[in-house]
Amino acid sequence: MTQTLRRLVLAAAPVALLAAGPALAADAESCKTIRMSDPGWTDITSTNAIASVVLDALGYTADIKTLSVPIGYEAMKNKDTDVFLGNWMPAQQSFIDDLNAAGAIEVVTKNLTGAKFTLAVPSYVAEAGVKDFNDLAANADKFGSEIYGIEPGAPANSNIQKMIDAGDFGLTGWKVVESGEQAMLAQVARAGRSQDFVVFLAWAPHPMNEVFDLTYLSGGDAYFGPNFGGAEVYTLARTGWSAECPNAATLFRNLVFEIGLENAMMGRILNDGTDPEAAAKAELKANPAVLDAWLAGVTTFDGQPGLDAVKAELGL
Repeated sequence: MTQTLRRLVLAAAPVALLAAGPALAADAESCKTIRMSDPGWTDITSTNAIASVVLDALGYTADIKTLSVPIGYEAMKNKDTDVFLGNWMPAQQSFIDDLNAAGAIEVVTKNLTGAKFTLAVPSYVAEAGVKDFNDLAANADKFGSEIYGIEPGAPANSNIQKMIDAGDFGLTGWKVVESGEQAMLAQVARAGRSQDFVVFLAWAPHPMNEVFDLTYLSGGDAYFGPNFGGAEVYTLARTGWSAECPNAATLFRNLVFEIGLENAMMGRILNDGTDPEAAAKAELKANPAVLDAWLAGVTTFDGQPGLDAVKAELGL
């Protein structure tokens, strides 16, 4: 072996040893558990479940706690929550203003477009003449002067209460019935069986749009925004998390959903009674193409190709 060749071999040896050694972790050990919150809405339960399944396959753990919207945002402000997939805008603008003022959050991505969120009635009620917010007061007796909302503390409930307190649409004296999503929809189902009047919060994506023949009310732009409360949903992280955990942050930046996929996921959970993570696995197996974009530039926690690991875990 010539002296020159010997030098080349010796120089290459450390590189070869490095290549043969274990892959380096893509994120710090502190990033391995990702703390998330769920306000108890099936759409966020669905997207959290999808994220959890993917994270698990990548070697991370999603620690998901059920927290109302105000408490969830307070947890993010206190750095007790890392990521939230359910920032519905503009409905949650007041919370975001507070968090921005405290420098507590960063916007990771817009994860859903084409959503909507406002009051609705069963279509048999619309056919009886209630198609706009201004039609409610004239039918107060039929509605029992009640509007069915979601869980206590939800900003949408507060929005309705502001409308009542202001006396808009002649709704002075009406009441917001605060309940959970499932309790609200159970009331809609009960009303439907006897064709009773009921007005409630409705939104898309949600399988309620398939289960019930409903009509979104016009006229609520001042409170819910135009286009029947047309909304966008954002992924938020506590300030600094993306810099601390760049690989996991890349995944969440890539996690962009669409209405059809979320409707299908929510249908598996609500209509079929499927466990959220089992529903997520079934949905991903049915639509594996979404993984290509979601896992672009993402590795496992220990630095291996992320797409390969997730497909292997799902048996794809």
